[in-house]
Amino acid sequence: MINTQILRARLTDTRSVWAATIAIPLLLLAPAFWNGYPLLQWDTGGYLARWYEGYLVPSRSTVFGIYLHVGEDSSFWLNLGIQALATLWILQLTLRVLDLARPARLVAISLALIATTALPWIASMLLTDIFAGLSVLALFVLVMCGAKISTLEKWILFVFTAFSAATHSATLAVLLGLCCVGWAVRPWLGRPIPFAGLALGSLTIVAGAAMLLAANFALSGQLAWTPGGYGVAFGRMLQDGIVTQYLRDHCASQNLKLCPYRDELPPTADDFLWGHSMFDTLGRFQGLNDEMGFIAVRALAEYPAWQAEAALAATARQLSSVATGEGSSGWLPHTYGIIERYIPAQAARMHAARQQRWRLDFTAVNRIHVPVAFASMVLVVMLFSRGLWQRRRDDITLLAGTVTLALLGNAAICGVISGPHDRYGARIVWIATFVVLLAAAKALSARDADELGAP
Repeated sequence: MINTQILRARLTDTRSVWAATIAIPLLLLAPAFWNGYPLLQWDTGGYLARWYEGYLVPSRSTVFGIYLHVGEDSSFWLNLGIQALATLWILQLTLRVLDLARPARLVAISLALIATTALPWIASMLLTDIFAGLSVLALFVLVMCGAKISTLEKWILFVFTAFSAATHSATLAVLLGLCCVGWAVRPWLGRPIPFAGLALGSLTIVAGAAMLLAANFALSGQLAWTPGGYGVAFGRMLQDGIVTQYLRDHCASQNLKLCPYRDELPPTADDFLWGHSMFDTLGRFQGLNDEMGFIAVRALAEYPAWQAEAALAATARQLSSVATGEGSSGWLPHTYGIIERYIPAQAARMHAARQQRWRLDFTAVNRIHVPVAFASMVLVVMLFSRGLWQRRRDDITLLAGTVTLALLGNAAICGVISGPHDRYGARIVWIATFVVLLAAAKALSARDADELGAP
């Protein structure tokens, strides 16, 4: 009788696992299914074109461009399938290393994330954003919980984290920052941060950088980093008024191309770099990159207090910029043009999608997503702070600390260099919601264990 009950329980668990394995990825891709085509964004076209154009473009990873090219014949559904399955795998792996692995729990937490965060929207999109949050979780498991996973899982995580780092410079910078903090605090924390795990995690950054350099060389013939750092930083300084002030202070003594336009500069970096501005007239990045770098470096040295104040303000604004859907509703002419030019067989399907018929509106979605994001950020900081106060080094405290640092690092890197954008916040803040749900599951599990053990 007991054996029959055990067999039935195992059969039920097996069915639950298979149900979760099928249902969760499908729900993660529900926005794309509803749309009738993978979701696109302003930047998608720049990544798609890397395979075809054979030269480097600012802030457009060739590694991610190659990844998209691999899925072209499937109308990019292969890419979305990889993104959904990677999400499911890392979610369940995180639950497993925290001793919370139950199919019902995985389903409940996944459904909560799908219903209240940007996760299904970024999983359904042809953009690097899905890898920003997943790579933080992957790095945590790889560094902190290596003893709880198999050798095969460890190496898959290694490759995944390295690939994620190579897809976007901001993601690489966040992961690098987390590793640096790990090395800095390890002398005080000791055993909770294994040396071998931290070394392996740090090597993912090296591997990601090598992957990007190799892809750049393969596609462009240049052994060089993806360009655009100075241009993006220049744009943020322009937006803060620093560039205008520098030109007014120095145009009398310095022969700069932008001097004739010093009183006509657009109000935002996006208007300057991607709108129809004097940036186009002066040759875009090819014509202005050196000058933008010159001004950015000189302005940093000349106005240190102003720069520090602007950086703090940008970081704070980025922390509060978490709405879903930026750059993916409305007209996306560059991305449309790239698909029409290089993948014309897909043009009809793309234009038939709901997104391209202006049926994508995130107003109602963000009435849920934004409050949940703010509450999650507050709660994850509280979880970390409580752990520090009580001098606890349990897995939830360490994960909450990792996510808190990742959120702060992401806000500082993206806000200070690129300027605050909702997209940069939405792509990573969902992991704070995930940690809060894990903490709640851990607390409920501990309570149930106490009740079972009570006389």
